[in-house]
Amino acid sequence: MAAIRERDIPAGERAWQQWNDAAQRLREDGADSESLMPTLPRPTWAMAVRYTLYLLERKAPGPGVEVRVAPWGAVKILDGPASDPHNLTPPDVIELDPEVWLRLAAGITTWPQEKDAGRITAVGERDDLSDLLPL
Repeated sequence: MAAIRERDIPAGERAWQQWNDAAQRLREDGADSESLMPTLPRPTWAMAVRYTLYLLERKAPGPGVEVRVAPWGAVKILDGPASDPHNLTPPDVIELDPEVWLRLAAGITTWPQEKDAGRITAVGERDDLSDLLPL
């Protein structure tokens, strides 16, 4: 299943822009980049996550790595071994919280910063999305 429905892409793009704008204002006010979390309605967060996962999926299509941003979405990206028919999870799985994912997608923080801080759970050989971020 896609991270976002085709008809919701414009709303996702607006939500992503809202999140970016709010994050930029917080940064201008001196907020710490690694704890940045704009105060926006839950549906805005959800759409921003879904839209950015959609962008990631388009940037690096494939079945080899599953990127999960609970509770709002997951996509499979990058070439590589797909999941077997008995287990729908590919061998490489990356899990992030929404605020971590959006900071990375926006380029506010880097993969090493978030990984070193323990805010990324990654299993498998391809557990680093540095080359794909920011979006």
